[in-house]
Amino acid sequence: MSDAAKVPAGTDLIDEINRLRKERNAVILAHYYQKPELQDLADFVGDSLELSRKAAETDADVIAFCGVKFMAETAKILSPEKIVVLPDMEAGCSLEDSCPPEKFAAFRARHPDHIALTYINCSTEVKALSDIIVTSSSAETILQQIPRDQPIIFGPDRHLGGWLSRKFDREMLLWPGVCIVHEAFSETELLKLKAQHPGAPVAAHPECPPAIIDHADHVGSTSSILNFARDFPGDTLIVATEPHIMHQMEKALPNKTFIGAPGADGNCNCNICPYMALNTLEKLYVALRDLEPRIEIEEGLRLKAKASLDRMLEMASASVGKGDLGPVSAG
Repeated sequence: MSDAAKVPAGTDLIDEINRLRKERNAVILAHYYQKPELQDLADFVGDSLELSRKAAETDADVIAFCGVKFMAETAKILSPEKIVVLPDMEAGCSLEDSCPPEKFAAFRARHPDHIALTYINCSTEVKALSDIIVTSSSAETILQQIPRDQPIIFGPDRHLGGWLSRKFDREMLLWPGVCIVHEAFSETELLKLKAQHPGAPVAAHPECPPAIIDHADHVGSTSSILNFARDFPGDTLIVATEPHIMHQMEKALPNKTFIGAPGADGNCNCNICPYMALNTLEKLYVALRDLEPRIEIEEGLRLKAKASLDRMLEMASASVGKGDLGPVSAG
């Protein structure tokens, strides 16, 4: 049955979602890459970890996470007592898909002296196999606290890992995963766009390939790109990440112009995340009404995954240069 078929004819989706939000004592979260109508309905809009932490701090009984599955799972890991629903359980992630837990476990077993520094864009099972989780905003701070003689596996995003490796002159063993959204940007088309807008800086997410990063004036997480959009002195910015982030930029900065970096066909349509796009107002309404599809995680697995997240939160809050947090063991 289609989602439209599950919704009674004539339903005012906005009114019904707002009614159910109150009735269920629910908090609605939306990632920056969600459609504008979902962002505008959300209680909080942000990046994946920021949203999970905000939800954990609320007294909500239900978390409706408009994002992708690993994000909703992270919310459940941090808030096991809350009901967590995802509007579409098929909303996955190419980075998560690129790193099956059994293959990652075997890879780790072949390199027992390495610690696993793992990007948050992965499954709960891979988090449980990791030593420290990182986000694109915390990775630099955490990497600088790991002794230089400690071998590191970085996965699943080879572009983020490669960017960190180059920036800090730090050799790491990289898992070969990529984000299909950021992989789709075209260097040739970006250069054409830059020629059309001389002086316009480029802000890029570190999941982009090196050929895009090399032309960027700013490289950072979604939140970092938003801050750069606010602070840069010009009036036009080229944005090399999923284009729905520009909704927040345009709302906050109506006097500036934001242009999505193009794909190989000369536009940015191919850079819309197909997984994020699966969530709709209809599916959000049904999820709040039925409290399904629901995220469930076995408690032993949750605790193992939480340990790597806790390590990240501990290290991300530490000041670089004031000593590390003690030895980080592999395994």
